[in-house]
Amino acid sequence: MARITETAAGKGGVFAGAALLWLVLDRATKAYFEGAYALGQTSAHDWLIVRFRLIHNTGAAWGAFGDSTVLLGAFSLAVCIAIACAFAFYGRVSGHEANLAETVALALVFAGGIGNAIDRFAQGFVTDFLDFTFMDFPVFNVADIGVTCGFVLLIIGYLAAVRAQGTSAADRGGDA
Repeated sequence: MARITETAAGKGGVFAGAALLWLVLDRATKAYFEGAYALGQTSAHDWLIVRFRLIHNTGAAWGAFGDSTVLLGAFSLAVCIAIACAFAFYGRVSGHEANLAETVALALVFAGGIGNAIDRFAQGFVTDFLDFTFMDFPVFNVADIGVTCGFVLLIIGYLAAVRAQGTSAADRGGDA
């Protein structure tokens, strides 16, 4: 029983640490761009595939739900609560204990949601500053990167866990 508690505590620590680190990175970058750029200002140079452009977003990506800041903030918080519950009961929900990829993935999505919710409730908008140079794409921020990459990592981690379970079951069946 002690081993289960240590494992759960360790994964909880990884979740909390990754979420906190990503949230701090998100808050720091938003604070920097709010202080260093005027609203609408674009960087003088492109940086590989992005340029910096400060905007205040009151909706979601591609202008969806414009001026729905409070509703989107409440939705973000609801999703973050659901993610925290899903992490707490991940073994029951998914059929296996969360692996490292799944733990970090859930932490990134959680932190991204919290980061943008803080903006929405404290400022009435989300601070976005990353703008792709090679395609027409909404301006985004570090929180958005966490949500997107976290979702992709969650799928990869889940598929890897399911595959490992299938391999283990086949190995056990072959030994019988």
